[in-house]
Amino acid sequence: MNAIDLVVTVCAVLSPTTCEETHLVFSSSVSLRQCAMAAPPYIAQWVGEHPKWTAVKWRCEYPRNNQKASSEPMWSAI
Repeated sequence: MNAIDLVVTVCAVLSPTTCEETHLVFSSSVSLRQCAMAAPPYIAQWVGEHPKWTAVKWRCEYPRNNQKASSEPMWSAI
C-alpha cells in the first residue's frame, strides 16, 4: 500500500476566516482521484473529533519528503 496525503483545509467555526491545512495519512491502493472521492467519511470523522473546525475543501496528493503528515490514525480504503 502506498501512503497518500489527504490534505484538508479547515476553518475555525467561530472565525471562518481563520483557516489552515491539515495533512492526514490516507493509506490506500487507489488513485488520487479515488482517494478524493472516498475521503468524506474520514473528513467527517476528523471534524467530529475536532468540533471547533469545519472542513471547507480537500485534495489528495503523494507525500513530499519535506512534509510531515499528521500523527492522526492511518486509514485504509480499499
